[in-house]
Amino acid sequence: MLSSVFLIVNFEMELHDIYLELPSEQIAYVKFIFESYEDIGIIRTVDRKKAIIVLLAMDAFLDNARAILTSLEKEIPLRQIPRPASISDDWLMAELALESRPDRLQVELS
Repeated sequence: MLSSVFLIVNFEMELHDIYLELPSEQIAYVKFIFESYEDIGIIRTVDRKKAIIVLLAMDAFLDNARAILTSLEKEIPLRQIPRPASISDDWLMAELALESRPDRLQVELS
């Protein structure tokens, strides 16, 4: 008789968003660098016109992601900025911004 055992682990990890401004011609390069380091972080374009991107990194990989950014700063003009007030180009970032608003009503389903 075969039996299966399933282990369900609930990790509550925080997603960190680091907003960056850089020359628009460097966006693809930064995306490529982070894609080559699997699981470190995800780069999304927030505002194509202003060349603003966001790095999404989980707690466990935040130090590594910051180290990569420090290295990139030696190669290209890159600066961290506060979250833009308007995040309209990227539906995911707009949703994350909405979820993080303190005035948003939280409803629990029973």
